[in-house]
Amino acid sequence: MSSDAPEQAHGGAPGEGERDKETVLRRQDPPFLSKLMYASYMYSIKGVLAPIWWLRDWGEHYNPPPGRPNIVKTYECRPGLPVRIFFPSSYDQSSPATLPTLFTIHGGGFCVGHIRDDDEWNRAFADKHNILVIALNYRKAPTHPFPTAPHDIEALLLALLADESLPVDRNNTRTAILGFSAGGNLALSAVQLPSIRSHPLRPAAAISVYGCLDLSVPPHEKLRNRPWKPHLPAPRGDSRDALICLAPAFDWSYIPYGHDLRDPLLSPHYAPRARLPRYVCLVGAELDMLAHESWRMACRLSREGGDADGNGNGRKREVPDRGSERVEERVCGSVDGRATAGKGELVGIPGGEGKEDERFAFEENFPGQEGGGGVKWLLVPDVVHGFDNPRVRALVGGKEAIEDAVLKTEAYTAELARWLKEVVWKV
Repeated sequence: MSSDAPEQAHGGAPGEGERDKETVLRRQDPPFLSKLMYASYMYSIKGVLAPIWWLRDWGEHYNPPPGRPNIVKTYECRPGLPVRIFFPSSYDQSSPATLPTLFTIHGGGFCVGHIRDDDEWNRAFADKHNILVIALNYRKAPTHPFPTAPHDIEALLLALLADESLPVDRNNTRTAILGFSAGGNLALSAVQLPSIRSHPLRPAAAISVYGCLDLSVPPHEKLRNRPWKPHLPAPRGDSRDALICLAPAFDWSYIPYGHDLRDPLLSPHYAPRARLPRYVCLVGAELDMLAHESWRMACRLSREGGDADGNGNGRKREVPDRGSERVEERVCGSVDGRATAGKGELVGIPGGEGKEDERFAFEENFPGQEGGGGVKWLLVPDVVHGFDNPRVRALVGGKEAIEDAVLKTEAYTAELARWLKEVVWKV
């Protein structure tokens, strides 16, 4: 990936220091050979995955898996982008009762993900927490670079909110949007669009799960913000992150040349608090080079939320400096290289068992704001990017690591459901 040199700016990046208030980064045009390398790499990956997905879809058509959606539906606004709808198993579809609704967005670096990827997560969340879950879809780079994906999410979200055949709770506005990895970026991007922000059923909360939220920082620079735990089996104990092999090609595919890398629609890390939903939750995976940018954004939103609320809470929270020489600021999570938690355990949950640790979890609410509001930060310890996806778990190294990832997936999703129901939706 070529470096992105700063140019004179027209705006600033909140919480990142005076330098970011004076300069802006433009996406640079890489050398021809680099373009050729990225294109060959990306289209080779897509070419390998296409028949694998086709065979999977063919097999599941004739032998549907237990986690399948209840409905696969298309809308006129995006006929080539089907959505997948998961009713709770306890819900009577002939009933007029409405349901709180969570829209989800899959990951894949904006390039190679598939809407099928999160079926198991969506089905489990719908069934365990009695929530309607709807998986959104979007077109992929490099054929469809930014800003195609956010606008695909926008169009489908508006169509679904207008679809009165779905039991979305339209009286109490119990909706939220969640994305994984690149989907976390898109969740926080789409909610900034005027048509979503002004909609009466706009999501009350946006949730990013190990999202790539700051595309202004080159991938190789993010590695120094990731803790290294060599006593854990590979890949959890590796000093390099598996994403580093893919991230430069993903960035080349998605980001247009010359675009402002601190555009809040491209890098939601820079989104002003007022452009986001009242409630925002950032979930990170400790052994993920992307976790630090979620931590920074959570701290910055906490600070801004408290300032806007007038109670002073936000001014007490410092935004960690990713370039600091102090390891406590530079590294997100454990700074001693040891395992942080036991199997299936979370750390520092406010009001939970054990000592609270704000490096791993905090939850702040700002009731003085109109309609309420708040921010939640949750860092899942000792897990890698994609730990909650069954296909990624097979790569995390051994039976014990997989069991740990499964249990921590159950733990963090239960915490998300609690927060949505008790804090955001107040049900």
